[in-house]
Amino acid sequence: MNEIIKSLYDRKSVRVFEDRPIPADMKKTILETAAQAPSAGCQQLYTIIDVTNQAIKDTLADFCDHQPFIAKADMVEVFCADCKKWYDAYIEAGCSPRHPGVGDLMLAVTDATIAAQNTVVAAESLGIGSCYIGDIIENQEDVAKLLHLPDYVFPAAMLVYGWPTDQQKMRKKPERCPQEYIVHENTYHSMDGAELRGMLAHHCKQRSFEDWCAAFCERKYNSDFSKEMTRSVEVYLKQYH
Repeated sequence: MNEIIKSLYDRKSVRVFEDRPIPADMKKTILETAAQAPSAGCQQLYTIIDVTNQAIKDTLADFCDHQPFIAKADMVEVFCADCKKWYDAYIEAGCSPRHPGVGDLMLAVTDATIAAQNTVVAAESLGIGSCYIGDIIENQEDVAKLLHLPDYVFPAAMLVYGWPTDQQKMRKKPERCPQEYIVHENTYHSMDGAELRGMLAHHCKQRSFEDWCAAFCERKYNSDFSKEMTRSVEVYLKQYH
């Protein structure tokens, strides 16, 4: 197994960091790797907001499901799917562009998240841990105001980075689903009950499939934050209609 593949297997989300800064040259390298990511038509349909202001970090930690470790991270980056800058460039050039649509948004989200993952891999190679914060797409009105996000700019992903503590380094990585349930050959295959139970068997070692699914459904899928996430994204989507 080569070093890159080993790094991908070893990497896990880090939510507790040592109280020491990431050197400026390392931070610069991590952010520069974002631009090396594949991008639709080499448009780089994203803008990265480098959050250095502690008050903004504190507020983001509050908006993102009240997670204080966000505020303690040395490096906080918001990867925005940006359909605005090319639209503005077309206007500047005297073109007559259509307004950005949901297809443009999906393409920009892909660009932004690929760029974000490049930084995750780069950080891991330097011994720096990271964690995706999905909650950044909640609380649309508050987040957009805080980060001055105009129409056609969507916060697709947020990442926090820092030096993992020894406890975080030693913490076991959560088990993944077996590949047979993830990779479908040629066409999509709707799994039957037995396959679904097999897919989630590694979660159900201490309790039944029914009990585990019921608890997870309530904690995640039916949660208030999940409902808020859907509401918030619907607000963003109205910009593209």
